[in-house]
Parts: sequence; structure tokens; C-alpha cells
Amino acid sequence: MIARYLPILDWGRRYDRATFGADLLAAVIVTIMLIPQSLAYAMLAGLPPEAGIYASIVPILLYAVFGTSRSLAVGPVAVVSLLTASAVGDVAAQGTAGYAVAALTLAALSGGFLVLLGLLRLGFIANFLSHPVIAGFITASGILIAASQLRHILGIEAGGHTLIEIVGSLLANLGRIDPVTLVIGALATAFLFWARRGLKPALLRAGLAPLPADILTKAGPVAAVILTTLAVWLLGLDARGVAIVGAVPQGLPPLTLPSFAPDLVTQLALPAMLISIIGFIESISVAQTLAAKKRQRIDPDQELIGLGAANLGAAFTGGYPVTGGFARSVVNYDAGAATPAAGAFTAIGLAIAALALTPLIYYLPTATLAATIIVAVLGLVDLAILRRTWTYSRADFAAVAVTILLTLGLGVEVGVASGVLLSILLHLWKTSRPHVAEVGRVPGSEHFRNIDRHAVETAPHLVTLRVDESLYFANARFLEDLVQSRVTEGCGITDVVLMMSAVNEIDFSALESLEAIDARLRDMGVRLHFSEVKGPVMDRLEGTHLLDHLRGRVFLSQHDAWAALAPRHAT
Repeated sequence: MIARYLPILDWGRRYDRATFGADLLAAVIVTIMLIPQSLAYAMLAGLPPEAGIYASIVPILLYAVFGTSRSLAVGPVAVVSLLTASAVGDVAAQGTAGYAVAALTLAALSGGFLVLLGLLRLGFIANFLSHPVIAGFITASGILIAASQLRHILGIEAGGHTLIEIVGSLLANLGRIDPVTLVIGALATAFLFWARRGLKPALLRAGLAPLPADILTKAGPVAAVILTTLAVWLLGLDARGVAIVGAVPQGLPPLTLPSFAPDLVTQLALPAMLISIIGFIESISVAQTLAAKKRQRIDPDQELIGLGAANLGAAFTGGYPVTGGFARSVVNYDAGAATPAAGAFTAIGLAIAALALTPLIYYLPTATLAATIIVAVLGLVDLAILRRTWTYSRADFAAVAVTILLTLGLGVEVGVASGVLLSILLHLWKTSRPHVAEVGRVPGSEHFRNIDRHAVETAPHLVTLRVDESLYFANARFLEDLVQSRVTEGCGITDVVLMMSAVNEIDFSALESLEAIDARLRDMGVRLHFSEVKGPVMDRLEGTHLLDHLRGRVFLSQHDAWAALAPRHAT
């Protein structure tokens, strides 16, 4: 029981020197990558840069204790940082103490919500947010984030929560572009794009071994930070208008207390829930993908507890909401991380950076952090999802397109809320019109197939309808109408069989609809039968009014129904 809630007791018992070496190497690589990312994402969230470092220390340690993924790297991520800025910006002004406290409260609420879901074993709720909607939201968020960071690249003041507002603000201030900042931002962006795609092949061509080449490639953002910081310091560019990070507190994360004032909690409760769900979906997706490659198991409910603990840790140590990041988790996996201890070693590395390295980033230009964000988030943009969904499913295409447009046009909170609503509505719409096929027997076999797709045997007095969906309140009436349209007075039909092989559940509304179908057919002199009813469904139907008054029979298989009802009449 204890090991279930503390996975560290499982993998910790088997920890050895070889595993330690693999985890330590992965931690070095991820730490190098995470330092500039943490600073950049804190800026995106509207918080001081040290908040990003703080959010990457204790949360990682807590996830290592409570999480089940061996490769997931937890910390600030782009989408959650954007959602944090949007939510907290509605209750406090950036740069104020109230803004930082609100971010702590948001992390605490998110953490508490995630832990509660985990304890109640409600990890399945993430399934109600469809992948097309998530892809649309993340794509739109990536575009919004990149657009919002252009002001730092250009060295101008601009703002806005929607794409229209951001672009309008940028255009209105184009005349105030700072040329030096633009040069730094443009060069940093170009270098980071090249480092992501061209640096490793160049190093390999130069004869460097794959592992050092990979480490140096991952250190690309660190190189950009070092070079631009030195340039600003040596040339005195801060005196010429280049915005810099400035003084960053030196030391370990402080102990902080969120505010649980009723008004603040009420304002942040819904955003915290949305951030929790989005963060969990992003985290569990990458965790399960990486675990599958090593045939490892991820427990979604325990992941909720692990991520919840991480967010609670952020709330009490000067951070803000965190989750598992895709890019850093893939890097962690590729670097050979064998256990969550790799995350703990990463936290130690970041703690050392917080103690010793923060004075060195005083002259770090914010344009470099903006370039880091832009290069990172453009990898999230997947406009090809529109083409793929258009080809496969127009309903999914509509969901993706609407989510993208609403997120870009009305902001991230409206976008994610509409995405959740669209996912639920799309599910209800699809299941409210279940596929029901009239089937006949494949000649010389015991198989039954759709009469519109196959050459099958049928009987003029017998209709067999295969129901390809569980029956519940949203689609029960649809089945009633379908049977009524198929079986009319004087049609010569004497028996109707509902083939239930795909029905996993029948709720009370659907039960009443089946009773109504039976009553109507009885009045017409037609018998209603069922075939291939699953055991759990049959258990629920036993003793109901439906079976007590059913004129027909319940057949174990459709072949049994055919043999009993259609002898000598097949055509």
C-alpha cells in the first residue's frame, strides 16, 4: 500500500552504480538545457527569472518521490507559463507582490486539485479532452507565445492577450524599434534555430563522437546566453537601451506561503482546474510514449499525485505551476535516464546554479530569453493537423479549427475552456448517432455482415440490426426512431433481432427505450429478440421489466438466432 503511493520504494530498492552513472549523465545534459529555459519561461509567466529556477528544484524532487515515469522531466513549460500569465494577470499587475502571491496560489490550487483527482482515481477524465482539440490549443498557444515575445526581440513595449491585440500593439510601436536589441534578438534566434537542426550534423562531420556532439547541441541555448551576456557586458549595451535581466537573488528557493483569501481562490479556481488538466494531459502523453519504448508501466492516477505534489512544492518554494515537459523529457530519455533519480540530480544541479551562477546573468539580455522561448514553442506548432483532420474527419477538423481560432482570437482561457466543451460535445454528437447496420449471414458461414457492403443471405420476415455503440440517454431515442422507420405496418416482418455484440453498457434511459420498442413491435405482432448480449450487460438486464415481458428470446449468438428464426426462408 505504501509502495503504491511512494514509487521510489520500488525503483530505489534496485538502484545500483550503473544506474547512478546513467542518471547522472542525463541530469547534466538536462540541467544545461533547463537553466535558460527556466529563466525564459518565468519571463513568459510574467514572473522574475529566479521563479523559473525555483519552480525547477523542489517540484522535481517531489516528483522523483511520487511519480511513476522513469524519464519525465518536470518543471516550467511554455503552455502552462502562458496560462499562468493569463490567469494571474486578471487578478494582479505584473511586477507586484500580489502577482507573485497569486502565482503561488495558482500552483497550490492546481496541486491540490491534481492530488485530489489522483486519490479519487479520476485520471480517466483527461480522456474527455480529445487529441485534435489539444493539438489545436497547443498550436494556437505556440503562435500566441511566439508573437508575444517579439516585443523583446524588437526592444519595444507591446502587449495583449489575443493575436489581434498583440499584432496591433506591435504594429503601433514599430517606429520605436531598438536596433541593437533587434540585432541581438535576431542573431540569438538564428543561432538557436541552427543549433537545433544544424549543429549536431556539423559536429559529427568534424569528427566529434555522437555523445559529446549531442551534449554540445543541447547546450546551444547556454552558448547563446553566454555569448550575448558577454557582448552586453563588454560593450556596455545596457546603457544603450538593451533590456537585461538585472539582479537575480542568489540562494536556494525561499519558503513561501500562498494566499487562500476567498476572493482570490474564487478567481483562480477555474484557471487552476484548466491548467491542471492541460498539464496532466501533456505530461501523461509524453510519459506513456517514453515508457512504452522500454516496456515500462505508467499509473495515471499516481501521476496525478506526483504532479500534484510537484505543484504544491512549487507553491511553497517561490515557484508557479509546473508539469512534465515534452522537449526536456525526450532529452532526458535520449540521455539515458534510468530512474526518477535523474530528476533529483537535475534539481541539485539547478540548486547549485541558484547558489553560484545567478550573479553571472545580470547582463543577460531579455531578447535572448525571448529567442529561447520562440525557438522552443515553434516546435509545438502543428498546422498540418488541420490537413490531416480534414482528410480523415470533418468533425475533428471543425473542433481543431474552432479551438485554434478561439484561442487566437479570444485568448488562452477561452480557448482551453472551449476546447474542453468542444471535446465533450463532439463525443456526445458522435455517440448520439451510433452506427447501426442491418446484417445478413455470409453464405456457408456463421458470420454476419452489413447487407450494404457484402453479398449475404437474408430472410424477408426477419430483420437483424447490429448496434455498434453502447446505449445511453443521448442515443436511445435514435435507436427507437431507426427501428420504427425500418419496421412499419404491413411490411411482412415478424421478427426483429438486435445484435448487441458491441454494446458495453445500457443505462436506464436506454432500457426504457428498449421497452418502448418491444411494446410497439408487440402491438404490431412483431417479436423482438436480442443476440450476443455481453455478460455484464445481461446481468443488469436480468429481472427487469424488459426481459420479464419480452415476447422474443435472448440468443447466445447471432447464428443461433438465424438458425431458430430464418430456416428455409433465406434468400
